Amino acid sequence: MQQHVALDTAARQGLARAALFPLALIVSLFFLWGVANNLNDVLVAQFKKAFTLSDFQAGLVQSAFYLGYFLVALPAGIFMRRFGYKAAVVFGLLLYGIGALLFWPAAATATYATFLVALFVIAAGLAFLETSANPYVTLLGPRESAASRLNLAQAFNPLGSITGVLIGQHFIFTGVERSPAELAAMDAAARTAFMKSEAAAVQMPYLAIGLGVIAWAAIIAITRFPPATVADEARAAEKGVLGRLLRDWRFMAAVAAQFFYVGAQVAVFSYMIRYAQATMPGTAERTAANYITAGLLCFMAGRFAGAALMKHLRPARVLGTFAAINVALAAFAAFVPGQMGIYALVASSFFMSIMYPTIFALGIEGRGDTERKFGASLLVMSIVGGAVLTAVMGATSDRLGIAHAMVVPMVCFVAIFAFALIRREARA
Repeated sequence: MQQHVALDTAARQGLARAALFPLALIVSLFFLWGVANNLNDVLVAQFKKAFTLSDFQAGLVQSAFYLGYFLVALPAGIFMRRFGYKAAVVFGLLLYGIGALLFWPAAATATYATFLVALFVIAAGLAFLETSANPYVTLLGPRESAASRLNLAQAFNPLGSITGVLIGQHFIFTGVERSPAELAAMDAAARTAFMKSEAAAVQMPYLAIGLGVIAWAAIIAITRFPPATVADEARAAEKGVLGRLLRDWRFMAAVAAQFFYVGAQVAVFSYMIRYAQATMPGTAERTAANYITAGLLCFMAGRFAGAALMKHLRPARVLGTFAAINVALAAFAAFVPGQMGIYALVASSFFMSIMYPTIFALGIEGRGDTERKFGASLLVMSIVGGAVLTAVMGATSDRLGIAHAMVVPMVCFVAIFAFALIRREARA
């Protein structure tokens, strides 16, 4: 047994050395999907203005996006098992690029539903990317450092997120804001022209993103990737893997925790601009977007700090501590709205940072290649929490106000804390 483990470790180390350039390309994907994810936070505010939407209707941006993850993640896992990690990455990038290019006709027709379809296509591509990239990173190295390694790789995701917000802040937000009273005072032609101009603001940024992503797919397609399997993963031919995962309550607890985490993160970032403008009247949209940028900087710092902490502490312990802190910060934002409340939301980003990769790594920990691939699919499917809970938060905001709606992510962090306790007890 010890000889087998030694051979396995040697094989993983050899694979890691042979895969430095391919690994760099894979890490770049974390940047690319960060751009798409956090551009949505700007789109929520932009479409609310361009189409005069309620908070619930604006939240459908995230619902369409994360529904794409949910519906495509399992097919992506099957595709990856059949054709490999590289093929899944290239296909995902092509879908991402096509979805971004669809923003041009969507803006030309100025129809909200067409934008939602384009977002769904982008999300379908990202489902392929996340289903393949996350387990690939955990595979390249020793199992015991998988959570730390994935956190380090995911640290590049906030760089993309910050880039996405900056693109939205400077190239999508026009700086022209009309109150409901001003819109009502405009004649029909002027109001239609204003809404069309706001919808058209997304065309050039998404055209550039679409072309860039398709070019990146071409680079990966011509790059040689080493085989991403090792000796102990000969169980790939086993059948019934999906049933085994669904019956494994520890794995399903990770799926549930991921559902609540993504819901919390997406809800907080999607409504941060709305929270700032509602609780601090007179705040301009571009100014409010700075809070998202600050939150993402905290998010990136948290990823590096989390990766360092996990070299000395068990991942479940770090996860539980960070979740408990975020319960308190979300509660503070809910009941102390205004400047201090927005600071609490920004600070919560630091402690959210390690949650996705840590839950992911704990969920697929110690599994063979087949279980890792299907497990990754189910964990990515749980991203549908961003669709469900963002809509719940929008409906709560319409009914109780945006500040009290922060109770929704607070409850999510309680669920993540419970998962961390389960994992700590399982390892005790």
